[in-house]
Parts: sequence; C-alpha cells; structure tokens
Amino acid sequence: MLASAPFVLLTGVVLTPHRPVPGLVAVIVTTAVVGLVGWICFTSPHVLPNAFWLFVPFIATTFIVGIDLVTDDASTGAQLFFLWPVLYASSFLNRRVIYLNLAFDIAGEALVVFLLQKPEHALSDWSAMALAMVMTAVVVLSLRDRADQLLRVLETQAMADALTGLANRRSFDDELARAGAWARRNNGRLAVLTVDVDHFKRINDSWGHAVGDRALRAVAAAMQSVSTGDEDVVARVGGDEFVMLLRLDRRGAVRVAEALRTAVAAIDDLPCGPPSVSIGVAVLPDDAATVEALVMASDTALYLAKTGGRGRVAVAHQLAADRPNRTPEKDGTRDVVAGPAGRS
Repeated sequence: MLASAPFVLLTGVVLTPHRPVPGLVAVIVTTAVVGLVGWICFTSPHVLPNAFWLFVPFIATTFIVGIDLVTDDASTGAQLFFLWPVLYASSFLNRRVIYLNLAFDIAGEALVVFLLQKPEHALSDWSAMALAMVMTAVVVLSLRDRADQLLRVLETQAMADALTGLANRRSFDDELARAGAWARRNNGRLAVLTVDVDHFKRINDSWGHAVGDRALRAVAAAMQSVSTGDEDVVARVGGDEFVMLLRLDRRGAVRVAEALRTAVAAIDDLPCGPPSVSIGVAVLPDDAATVEALVMASDTALYLAKTGGRGRVAVAHQLAADRPNRTPEKDGTRDVVAGPAGRS
C-alpha cells in the first residue's frame, strides 16, 4: 500500500494533468486512503481488527479494479498490481481464502482488460496475467509449505530429548504451565511423578555409556507404555531423571507409579540387567498450591524414596507450606510402596 500510493498518484495525477476533475478527485482520494491504511498497517497493526487481515486482499483487488477503470489504464504496469493481493494471500492466509482471492483477482483482471481493451488484446493479456497469478500462488505456497515443514521439524527437535525421544525440560515446563491453567479453570487434579534411575553412574562405569544409553531408552519406553492419557506428558529433564505429568488423583498416580516400577523391572534385554527406579509422587491441589510447588513436592518425595532404600515409590501427603522447616523424612511425604520385597 505504501508503495502503490505514490505510484498511483504519479501515474494518475502528475503524468495525466488533463484528466477530468472527477477522475482526479477519485485518484487523489484513493491514493490518500491507501497510503493512510498502509501507514497504519506498518506502524500500528494492533489497532486493526483481525478480520481486516483476512479481507484486505479482496479490498486491495477492489481498489485496483476501481483505480484502473477510473484512470482508464489497462497497461502492463497497472495489471501487475493484481499480483500483490495474490502474494499477500499466498504468504499469510489459509488455502480456502487463497483460492477465493485468486478467483477474485482473475475476475477483476478480466473486468479491467475486457472493458478497456479490444477483445483479442484483452484475451491475450487476461490469459497471461491469469497464468502469472496462478503460478505465483503455486510457487509461494510451495515455498511456504517447505518453510512450515522445516519449522515443525525444528520445533520438534527443540522440544524433544535427542536420546529417548521424550519431551525435554523446556517442553515439560510449557506443558506444566498449560496444565496448571487447566487445573485452575476446572478445579482438576494434576500429578507429577519424578523418576530417577538408581545407581545409574554404576551402570555407566561398569558397562559403558552405550549400555547406559540403552538403559535410559528402556526406562523411557517403559514410561510411555504406562502412560495412557491423551494429555499425559513424559519427559527427560536430566541425565537419569524423568518426569511424568498426569491428570490423575493420588490413587491413579500411585497406580501408574507401581505399573512403571513393574515395567522397568521386567526389562530383560540389557546386559546389566533391569535397572531400578525410585519414584516420587505429588498431586495438585492436595500436596501443593501451585505447579512449581507441585514439582518441588514430587522432588521431595523422590528424595525420600532414594534415602529410604531406592527402588520404591514415595508419595507426598500434604502441603509442604503447612509444615515448614522440616526434614525430607517429615516434610509431607510417606512411603506407599516399597522395593522388590514388597514391604510397605
């Protein structure tokens, strides 16, 4: 718009001073409107309604048709303006709007050339411009699809752990904030399971990092196997530390933790044998008032599980804020499932 306004003023007024007064007025008013709207788009796009950006290519095509007819201009330069709405729509709008705008542009081009040119010349110009508009849309859409695909790949890589394929810490933090907002709106339950592979350094030192990596992947696969909810999040947040974010109450979260411990114990394809995991469980709002406190409560429960002998599940049982300045053994956690011997 900012580029077309001075161009239209130059070709429609300065270079054609003998144009009838109504035509000059129409060109000047059109130039002023286009320039003003372009300036608003450039400097303060937030003041324009969202629908404006959807309909602006149709508005632009209408302006182009009107100014061409008022100035009696069907030259090549005037016709090339029809490519601008096509470029905009193809770059930013969805396919349905792109196709509608393309048809609208081709119809507008036909109206201009068939009214202002001889039929045989008009048909030639219209065919060439219609083909140019279609090919422009095709090329821009192809480049846009490739860019979108690359962006999706980059987003996936940025949000996933390279070794296990699970979500990474950044992804988990985003999902935690989203889940927290959901819980506040719906008075829902959230559970965080913090999972640590016991004596993982010993596996690396004794069997090598390749086996250690296989062990981490096996634990990740076990976590995914016990995760059944559509909104569940399974993430690796550290070297041998994992988390699960579940929309479950305490009983459901403990059931998943028990199933995970069983699934990990059943791993039989590692030379080091099945690894052992310690799990800390905390539930919102029972054990924490915020998602940040929920993660801390789960970490505290994990600490208790590890200091209590490892290979077990510990569960937070009340708000840490209600019992300040306590040791981990007394700070809102209790054992609910012990190790392989089944003590509780």
